[in-house]
Amino acid sequence: MRKLILLLAFPLALAFGGEAAEAAGAAIQPYFYPFVSPYEATVMDLPAAYLAELPEEVPTRVFKLKVFPERKTADVFWYEDGLYCSLAPQPQRAPLIFVIAGTGSRYNSPTMLKLQRAYYQAGFHVVSINSPTHMNFVVNASESSMPGDVREDARDLYRVMQQAWEKVRGEVEVSSFALAGYSLGGIQAAFVSMLDEEKKLFDFRKVLLINPPVSLFNSASVLDRLLVENIPGGEENFNRWFQLVLLNVAAVSREMGYMELTGEFLYQAYKRQPPTEENLKAAIGLSFRMDSANMIFTADVMNGGGYIVPTKVQLNNSTSLTPYAMVAYRTSFVDYFHEYLFPYFQRREPGLTKPALIERLSLRSIEPYLRSAEKIGLVGNEDDVILMPGEIEYLQQVFGDRAKIFPTGGHLGNVNHPDVVRFMTDFLTGKEQ
Repeated sequence: MRKLILLLAFPLALAFGGEAAEAAGAAIQPYFYPFVSPYEATVMDLPAAYLAELPEEVPTRVFKLKVFPERKTADVFWYEDGLYCSLAPQPQRAPLIFVIAGTGSRYNSPTMLKLQRAYYQAGFHVVSINSPTHMNFVVNASESSMPGDVREDARDLYRVMQQAWEKVRGEVEVSSFALAGYSLGGIQAAFVSMLDEEKKLFDFRKVLLINPPVSLFNSASVLDRLLVENIPGGEENFNRWFQLVLLNVAAVSREMGYMELTGEFLYQAYKRQPPTEENLKAAIGLSFRMDSANMIFTADVMNGGGYIVPTKVQLNNSTSLTPYAMVAYRTSFVDYFHEYLFPYFQRREPGLTKPALIERLSLRSIEPYLRSAEKIGLVGNEDDVILMPGEIEYLQQVFGDRAKIFPTGGHLGNVNHPDVVRFMTDFLTGKEQ
């Protein structure tokens, strides 16, 4: 049963991270990145020579929140008994930073651990939080259990941050608060920051958006196409091709020992394929599709079924999930938006149109706030594969000198490059020039 659940739990691997400061007095060299292809940059690991120096471990405590104590969890999610977060505490008074994971990622995904180490090294207490699209969050911390509306996701995140702060405040002495998020977590961080302007619970001193999408719908459409347009033999060959991918995953698992089937682990398996641009694009698209499948299945079950799972089917810990997994794998985020997410919000908000909801799921909808909020910074790449033409220029125009745009790196491929981490830590600590 657990293995079948994991087939539905591939967190998106478009999320990596990390870096640290250079040795004192060392000259800053011009930015250099070894991968020319943005798809190779997104998938492949940086050579060790280009990695930031980070501590291998930092003191960390995992804790669990009961966000909705009275909520009844579906039997199939029997093991999701609370929202998991982590705290990396400094031994002295220090600022505290909340870090929001990218699409489908956990508080302890490889990217989150790298960011945790970078920010801990920079002097922060670090609280790491799952993505609102991760199964653990959807089951335990999403008020509607319907992820995808960044405004509602931001309210859910803010509630979690408040409860996490109450949980850890007796263990740490805090001088101020900061916030960061990467990929989907980046756009969510912007909306959380705007919510805090009203609530004033944290009064974030600095907020950093790391490789965020401009439009959730646009970026999801791009990622869906990367898969559909690069399946050998076309989309009708998906099932056979996907089974071959899983055989590669199984082979890597036998060599490396059991690992949770995350997107990063999927990339390790996919590196066995010839590194053609088509294979790299398919790997990126498939990683996102895995995450979408996990999110869509969880949302459907938590809301009574009717989309992936029939409404009268009762799932429990002995139910085979394979048939539902295959349906979910063939369902794109764009399908989810048109067929499930939009009808859900239209029932709640009669008169809502699809263009209005698409606009709401974008940074454009809060552009005046982003232009005026000097505390919010952004780091991105000109060749980010999740952005549409013109979107990187839009970000540069909105954020001005608060944006640091690197020429190469794909989507988060350079997030543990020394120059990138230097900017991320310097901005959040107020050392940026």
